[in-house]
Amino acid sequence: MLPSTVERVPNATDEDVNRRILLQTRARLRHCVNDPDRIDPRLRELDEEWDIERVLETNASIVAFAGVVLGATGDRRWLALPALVTAFLFQHAVQGWCPPLPLLRRAGFRTAREIELERVALKVLRGDFRDSLPDGPAIGAWRRADRALAAAS
Repeated sequence: MLPSTVERVPNATDEDVNRRILLQTRARLRHCVNDPDRIDPRLRELDEEWDIERVLETNASIVAFAGVVLGATGDRRWLALPALVTAFLFQHAVQGWCPPLPLLRRAGFRTAREIELERVALKVLRGDFRDSLPDGPAIGAWRRADRALAAAS
């Protein structure tokens, strides 16, 4: 059975890397709890963040194009490069894994869902979903950040 679209990349990623990505997200949220003026700029940054799919597609198209150009202007054996990249893209589409994925995940590239999780948690902290998060300092800043992350999940 094929993995779901949402879970295929995290399932194909080392658990330590998934955990590090989640901890980094949590840390960014905790900074925003302590300084709410950072929420709107962080939301704008998230709008610009490239997800892992976009990075893989860009990388694959550059390598494939280079292979076509090199094959057309030089040695035809370079045409094997676009064929290989196409196979990797197919493997990624089906399984959620391809050779560059572990390197890119370790570099911190997140899935669209992981980016959206942070976006929703920030909106919860900002008050967009007031009923989702109890108000007041009684629960503590870090616990508020953790609750926002849980509410976004």
